[in-house]
Amino acid sequence: MIEINFDKMGGLIPAVIQDYENGEVLMVAFMDKKTLDLTLRDGKTWFFSRTRNKYWMKGEESGNTQDVMEVLTDCDADTVVIKVKQNGPAACHTGNRSCFYVKWEDGQWVEHSNPLFNPAEVYKK
Repeated sequence: MIEINFDKMGGLIPAVIQDYENGEVLMVAFMDKKTLDLTLRDGKTWFFSRTRNKYWMKGEESGNTQDVMEVLTDCDADTVVIKVKQNGPAACHTGNRSCFYVKWEDGQWVEHSNPLFNPAEVYKK
């Protein structure tokens, strides 16, 4: 039986969130044992925010939740890939479909941004 190894990074593991239908990487976040257990139990993605030092469910503020379709771990059992159905237009808090919209081109990082919602309106911060 395989056990997820939370010991290598101080109790956290990277979670790669991928669109179930087309394979697009939507985001990468961190999970601890509690958030992985919540994700497996609830069928929604839960994470641990290192900057805010708190648990959060993806979409709890924006409504852009993620339905878990499949969960995989790597050969070292210290990273997970979670394939999801993205509810709402975007996974990124910037309003972009994916958090990976900045590309290395001609010696510099270039934003290829196409926000699908206005974060200021959604998060009202």
